[in-house]
Amino acid sequence: MSEQIIVGVDAGTSKIAVTVGETHADGSVMILGVGQSLSQGVRKGEVADVDAATEAIRAAVEQAEETSGVEVREVYASVTGGHIRSFTNRGTHTILNDEDEVTAEDVEVVIQNASALGLPKENSPLHRIKQLVCVDGQSGVENPVGMHATKLEVDMHVIHGVKTRLQNTLKAIRQVPLEVQGAAFSPLAAALAVLTPHQKEMGALLLDIGGGTTDYVVYGGGTVRHSGVLAVGGDHVTNDLVTALKIPINRAENLKQEHGIVELGDALSGQEIVMKSDVGLPDRAVSKELVARVMQLRMEELLQLVRDDLDRLGLRQQIGAGVYLTGGVSRTTGLRQLAQNVLELPVYAGKAETMSGVNTALESPEFAAAIGLVRFGALSEANKPRRRGFWDKVTSVMKI
Repeated sequence: MSEQIIVGVDAGTSKIAVTVGETHADGSVMILGVGQSLSQGVRKGEVADVDAATEAIRAAVEQAEETSGVEVREVYASVTGGHIRSFTNRGTHTILNDEDEVTAEDVEVVIQNASALGLPKENSPLHRIKQLVCVDGQSGVENPVGMHATKLEVDMHVIHGVKTRLQNTLKAIRQVPLEVQGAAFSPLAAALAVLTPHQKEMGALLLDIGGGTTDYVVYGGGTVRHSGVLAVGGDHVTNDLVTALKIPINRAENLKQEHGIVELGDALSGQEIVMKSDVGLPDRAVSKELVARVMQLRMEELLQLVRDDLDRLGLRQQIGAGVYLTGGVSRTTGLRQLAQNVLELPVYAGKAETMSGVNTALESPEFAAAIGLVRFGALSEANKPRRRGFWDKVTSVMKI
């Protein structure tokens, strides 16, 4: 793989993030420039107003072009939303050729068998990820092509979503106008920026907490074991503050961003936060302890939902490398400790330490998905000969 420029667009509920990266033959990635803008027309991670979203994306792209000195024409996009689901299936296939030898076509057939089971008619696969390959009962086979066998089995983790709802995000980007080369589930992209191969082997949970959704992916044994989406994020915290404090939504959002905290303790007792007035409104003091309690209750509920899902599948005890937090909400004071208490696992700030370039972006958890899209694009480019149409690009079986 020679040097090439790859651009990632992460159109989230709260902000649009764009990264311009350069990939090198040794697999390293350098971030050349970034751009961001306030999100418009995006609700709970999905585009609800295509024209408004297009303008916000255009503004972020123009800033990325200025900071990188690169003219952007093609991009990779992240997608999320409450409609995205996942499942793991085992596909089986009998080898019928005279030599009893596994061919590439046999592998494709068994992958299709595993991927199609349980997929709703209106949904399309976004990612098909191999977990385990068995040849006549021998598990852990890396490449079965050429092996003698009578039965081929493969476990596939399939991430899928409603095709029309996925297309709305891509349409907003195409109207900029930009060509969309491929799309990735947001936490998978973030994991490509944050997690090392060693962490994926040991078992790691990447938890991406954004404005409209909380997305997560669990790795173990070097591959994806589970993934999910919760339609709960920072916007719910804002709404809780609106209700508890009887303040306008813009004041609640500013309060969350500037003074957000989920730590409770005697040190907060009696402390107040003075909110500066809008035009025509008086300044107002609110209890810092109350703000912390309101925020903690919502975040604790969110983390408990994640824990319950992991425990349902018996995965939490297999997370040896810990939990990595990304997304803008992960900056909230005290959240790492709260997550550690609820999940009973070590928790770390997710940073793109596997790359180089613009430090402000690499150290910002809200840029993790956009940065990871650059690496996702590099992997996709390496798989190009296998592609046919756009959705084949999206659903390529890659080592992600």
